[in-house]
Amino acid sequence: MNSAVAARGRQALIRIAAAAIIAAGMGPAGVSFAQTSPPFMPDLGPSEDFSFDILKDRAEALAGEPYEAPVVDHPDVLERIDYDAHWKISFRREATVDVGDVPLQFFHLGTYFRSPVKMSIVDNGQAREIRYSKSYFDMPEDSPAHELDEDAGFAGFRIMREDLNTDWISFLGGAYFRTDGAERQYGLSARGIAIDTGLNTPEEFPRFTEFYIEDSVNPETDVIIYALMDGPRITGAYRMEIANDTGQVMDIQTELYFRAPVERLGIAPLTSMFWYSETNRVQAFSWRPEVHDSDGLSMVTGAGEQIWRPLGNPSHVATSSFSDTNPRGFGLIQRDRDFDNYEDDGVFYDRRPSVWIEPTGDWGQGVVQLVEIPTDDEIYDNIVAYWLPAELPEAGDARAFNYRMYWGEREPHGGRLARTTATRLGAGGVPGQPRPADQIKVVIDFEGESLEGLTPEDGVEPVISAGSAEVINPYVLPIAGDEGWRMTFDLKSSIDMDTLDVRAFLAKDGEPLTETWLGQLHPAQIAAMRGMREGN
Repeated sequence: MNSAVAARGRQALIRIAAAAIIAAGMGPAGVSFAQTSPPFMPDLGPSEDFSFDILKDRAEALAGEPYEAPVVDHPDVLERIDYDAHWKISFRREATVDVGDVPLQFFHLGTYFRSPVKMSIVDNGQAREIRYSKSYFDMPEDSPAHELDEDAGFAGFRIMREDLNTDWISFLGGAYFRTDGAERQYGLSARGIAIDTGLNTPEEFPRFTEFYIEDSVNPETDVIIYALMDGPRITGAYRMEIANDTGQVMDIQTELYFRAPVERLGIAPLTSMFWYSETNRVQAFSWRPEVHDSDGLSMVTGAGEQIWRPLGNPSHVATSSFSDTNPRGFGLIQRDRDFDNYEDDGVFYDRRPSVWIEPTGDWGQGVVQLVEIPTDDEIYDNIVAYWLPAELPEAGDARAFNYRMYWGEREPHGGRLARTTATRLGAGGVPGQPRPADQIKVVIDFEGESLEGLTPEDGVEPVISAGSAEVINPYVLPIAGDEGWRMTFDLKSSIDMDTLDVRAFLAKDGEPLTETWLGQLHPAQIAAMRGMREGN
């Protein structure tokens, strides 16, 4: 089985547990604690000098040593702290620690989160570790967690909102983290790094092994999180300065050090879920019109071209690469924010955050890479996007990548071009006549200021290229009763073709009016689905 396919199950368990667990936390000198009676005082380790430079030096020194996999204590006990047992372990509200105005709580270990992480609070250049204690948690009397050692450690942490009822960012499992975006609804995740995602060799999952939390002196931000990463081929030091307002903005500095060469290095990776949308509704037997955390990959190239790549659910692992130099930004976006298109009032896919990555340094040459993994359910994270630098690291190399991460409703850039609002596929040909098996109808809707006020007499033209496929009867018209425009065309290709890449946009007088739509179609998969539907 492909490693990426196997990994999606592990990641699915992370997303399920993280969504349901209640949480955990505590704090140090120079930091105020949530008021209790009597006052709660956590068990703290001795003070140690701390700075980002010190953390970078530690990461570099660690890369020069052989990798030591984390030792899991009491695996038999952790095996019994399954999903049901885990969510019954709740963090005591009165043990919450405030770092400035930021309340921290912590996650307990369990079968899906077996390796503890070191948690410390930073104040005036001094770090003090917060030592684990069972007293920080409320546990049922029969919980297996009672059998763990007194120094078992924490699985991760989360930052709470002021009322302590919900969190707005969490770090739990490996090097994953996520926020609740602008509409307070968790969805896709981010990773510190991606190693060999989508290859036939095993994917590597480095871990954040230590966290250091510091109050931010910058009035524009809320908190600074430092993290030490360790893995078989890579170590790293991370600094994340975070603002939480309408969504979240994270300024991230990374210093990476390599023990061994890496074949596929994913920088600023995002992990999401796409099962089906209006594009491929026929693939799912579900009562909801659409189910996805993200519906497209958005990009702005170094040259300024705006690109939209709708996500798909192929029959096999598919990797798409978009070459660029110093990209202006990319992200996994949930553009469709209409509840009626999901009808799910339990998990609210219409509120899922979009995430935009904006490089703040020179990233040079490389590709934005998109990995799509087949799925037949919404519990699997099957989409990964990241930056892959052209120059891959060798043993002993060091690399630095800085970027700003936006968690919100849409891309933060104010592009002048109209954007894709929907992509639909169907049987090609003409109604009332036999439908040719080798034709696919493509319908793309665009909306934006650049199209406003235009009429069919103004010379709006479709610009389409589809490689070896024949483009049949392309035309564009304003959408009746709507503000947007619709492009429609058929593609004629061999039905056994595996992949068909299509490029399309609207133009006037040779100038683009819309972003570039980059679609990847799978005629063989579509033909198979059509055959199933027709009973062949």
